[in-house]
Amino acid sequence: MSAPALTCPRCQSTQVVKNGRIHNGRQNFKCKACSRQFVLNPTKKVIGQDTRELIDKLLLEKLPLAGIVRVTGVSETWLQTYVNAKYDAIPKQVDVWPKKKGGLTIQCDEMWSFVGNKGNKQWIWLALDVKTREIVGVFVGARSRSGADGLWQSLPGVYRQCAICYTDFWSAYEQVIPEFRHQAVGKESGRTNLIERFNCTLRQRVSRLVRDTLSFSKKLDNHIGAIWYFVHHYNLSLLV
Repeated sequence: MSAPALTCPRCQSTQVVKNGRIHNGRQNFKCKACSRQFVLNPTKKVIGQDTRELIDKLLLEKLPLAGIVRVTGVSETWLQTYVNAKYDAIPKQVDVWPKKKGGLTIQCDEMWSFVGNKGNKQWIWLALDVKTREIVGVFVGARSRSGADGLWQSLPGVYRQCAICYTDFWSAYEQVIPEFRHQAVGKESGRTNLIERFNCTLRQRVSRLVRDTLSFSKKLDNHIGAIWYFVHHYNLSLLV
């Protein structure tokens, strides 16, 4: 007696073909009629808190999502949904120690990245407190006055009111930062070395920012969320 034909759980079509294997090695099938993919006798897997905490840590290392799937054994679909929700909930503003007015110095710089393809460049604007090493300003956008203004507006008020700001010679800075508190300097001065070093750290720890990578962001919201996730972790690490 021949085995019964496979039917699609969505449309009941028998036009079903094999379509590779899922993350745990089980055979995957695809319906040619409605494109539904499925496995036989699926079992719902509960993702425990220990696995979720491990994923949270792995998101702070230079691992693509595909690598996290291989390490943890979760499905790509579940992981992407989890990451989307996590990045969407990340606060998009800095949380820094209270500061007194006076004696504040920050270093500002911008670094490029891309979303979707290398033709869609996104610039990450950052500001770092020289004394505490905290990241006190973040903005992702164009390398223009609007980007510099986004960084300026992301700074806590005490920095906008009092801080001396060291930057490179990119003209957008002088269009936004008050002249009497802006110092444009070259790399040889050492006045922007801390923020440049942080840029290197960011590229080394966030896989989607590596210059030659297959792990780049497909969605701008996730790109921004991943950057903020690492910045909040970095600032918290300074308290240890």
